[in-house]
Amino acid sequence: MNRYRDDPAALRALVREDAVHRDVYLDPDIFRLEMERLWARAWIYVGHASQVPEPGDFITCDIAAEPVLMLRQPDGTIRVLRNRCAHKGAKLLSDRSGHVGRFLRCPYHNWSYRPDGQIAAIPRREGYDGTGLAACEAMRGLGVVRSEDYRGFVFARLAGDGPDLASYFGNSLSSIDYMVDRSPTGEMEVAGGVLRYLHDSNWKQFVENLNDTMHPMAAHDSSAGTAKELWADQPADAPKPMAIEQLVPFAGGYEFFDKMGVRVFPNGHSYSGVHFSIHSAYAAVPEYEAAMQAAYGPERAQDILGTVRHNTVYYPSLTIKGAIQTIRVVRPIAVDRTVIESWSFRLKGAPDLFYQRNVTYTRLINSPMSVVGHDDQQCYRLIQEGLAAGGNEWVSLHRDHHPGEADDLTVNGTSEISMRNQFRAWANLMGAP
Repeated sequence: MNRYRDDPAALRALVREDAVHRDVYLDPDIFRLEMERLWARAWIYVGHASQVPEPGDFITCDIAAEPVLMLRQPDGTIRVLRNRCAHKGAKLLSDRSGHVGRFLRCPYHNWSYRPDGQIAAIPRREGYDGTGLAACEAMRGLGVVRSEDYRGFVFARLAGDGPDLASYFGNSLSSIDYMVDRSPTGEMEVAGGVLRYLHDSNWKQFVENLNDTMHPMAAHDSSAGTAKELWADQPADAPKPMAIEQLVPFAGGYEFFDKMGVRVFPNGHSYSGVHFSIHSAYAAVPEYEAAMQAAYGPERAQDILGTVRHNTVYYPSLTIKGAIQTIRVVRPIAVDRTVIESWSFRLKGAPDLFYQRNVTYTRLINSPMSVVGHDDQQCYRLIQEGLAAGGNEWVSLHRDHHPGEADDLTVNGTSEISMRNQFRAWANLMGAP
């Protein structure tokens, strides 16, 4: 029995304006309810259109602990379908990606489906003559999940009702625009494979950490701080190796991160790096800048290249770094198990240096072999273990809190407003149906 399911007052009591109860990270009942409500009601990132270039191409993933597939249709559109046979419920596709040809076929009884999810064939169908199959739910075929494509980013929502994608994300979609527009052709594609990293902690710890700019000076002192010391004796004009260029800014100091600024939006979305970010000082590439000016004009090109946001959180599932063309995707498994996927993109029409830069960044910062990512993972696990101990049951979110603060404004970068904003969205989405 889930004690929170029919008690919205108990759920809302877990979230205060300036603090949250530790059970939001620890309680398996809350996790199950998050899957049923929050992750089913929100727009969840499924994949990028470039991952299914041809009709019949597919990728699979889970949304709210339910298997789905994203499939390119014969007419070139993309559909998201429930990845379960309408007969006995077997998963149709087990591979993470591939090609189905003209039909999807169940591996158990050979029921076949067209790409749109409708039933194509049932073996020995005469055996169902005179039965109630024709009026049964099974004859509806595969369930179609509502999905929308925004500039190649495909999101889906299990719940049938709710705001459309543009209303849910609002002006935060500008971060995707700036990311895609860094291509002189206005197009980019997933390149290379994916790095998957199992975190033994609650999914919210990762999402909160993205725009927590008070932690780098402590958590990353052993990695970025060491890189900064190693480079300290070099002349100011010495060309920086790519690894140094990417690692050192993490040791920028409290004032640096505070002045970056953070922007929050309704429904839990946010980005840090309003004014500048750790990506601002990367070496210029004159031929690329010339191509951007030719494509967009000098003013728009300057706007695109000068917008170097740090992390944008599309709550709850997607985080992007537009300036470095990488994304991380949150895939919750259990209350204390979360898979984080790191993907790199290639900007069409841009020099290969940019792809090399984002692959290097992903390996250094976001991968299982990262020196920076392990700093964060250690802290997540310490939080998971520490919150289970006795004592204070509340997690403070007081930093720069102002009673009645709005969820659509820009403030100083070290404020905890992005976390408070996420929990306001959490409480709304978790409310009783």
